[in-house]
Amino acid sequence: MQRLLAACLLFCAPLLSAAAALEELQLLNERPVEGVSGGNLSGLAWCDSALWVVSDRDDRQIYRLAGQDTQWQATAEPFVAPPPPDVRLPWGLRMRSWLAGLVRGGELDFEGLSCDAAGNRYLVSEAHAAVLQLPVMGEPNWLKLPQGLVRQARASGMLLHHNSLFEGVAVDPAGERLYLAAERMRRGLLVVHKQRATWRCTGGCVLFSEAGSEAGPEQLGSKAQPRDFSGLAFYNEKLFTLERQAHRICRRSLSNGQVEKCWSFAAEALTPERRYPPSYGLAEALWVDQDGAWVGVDNGRFSRADGESRPIIWQFAAPKGGWGSKP
Repeated sequence: MQRLLAACLLFCAPLLSAAAALEELQLLNERPVEGVSGGNLSGLAWCDSALWVVSDRDDRQIYRLAGQDTQWQATAEPFVAPPPPDVRLPWGLRMRSWLAGLVRGGELDFEGLSCDAAGNRYLVSEAHAAVLQLPVMGEPNWLKLPQGLVRQARASGMLLHHNSLFEGVAVDPAGERLYLAAERMRRGLLVVHKQRATWRCTGGCVLFSEAGSEAGPEQLGSKAQPRDFSGLAFYNEKLFTLERQAHRICRRSLSNGQVEKCWSFAAEALTPERRYPPSYGLAEALWVDQDGAWVGVDNGRFSRADGESRPIIWQFAAPKGGWGSKP
């Protein structure tokens, strides 16, 4: 029986490997971004017919991008955020975030950007586990999220470690459902609903959470990497997660966050000329629409093999059959 099982596994392995292979996204465009501080690009979104980006080193501005033939030119839009809310994070986490912001800049540590149909923009602060709204009219304001949001996340094993808090934000077009992605150790997805101007956890804030590792792309030796989320997007009643270590984008259910289908961008991101010195992934920002996906690369101050030292935005074509194709 053991020999039969071993033979079956040997025979089936190539088939299973082929079945597990992901469709590769086609790169349509690659442009560096000129004018974003220190190469740090942590979120992007299409809003009011323009592409906007945010840096995790800038607490007082976001950037509107103007397209040129060979690059994006960033123009800063300043704002003044009120003091962030106290969401009852442990003292140790708060102090480590404060010290990191003091040393590197960016005390608020904005790690994601989203936009609703009205043009309101939403920034997620990793350091404070809070969401800042930049409304079309009026002053910036921190959303009054449910007190149970962070408590439920931590009870599910998320938001326990420094630099592993909220890494992505996505809002539906109506601005009534807000989704948050916890980065790693454990990663997960959370949701709050707006009801009569009040944000609530309806049936619980946590959609799902998970830990563990999985094999990375072949280009990096298929080494096991911790599961993570580095970006989040809402499109066509689905969530899309940017999974930088795996170099892929995945479509997930709104009801439970479970993965439905994934697409790889490793073939384009890991060509020899696009390699960076760090072995970890650098893709940090995601926006998805009917035409494709936009992925922003936060290179910090690293230059890649071809000498490019500015942050990069990749534009990928939508997969065959569109993003809503059956799993």
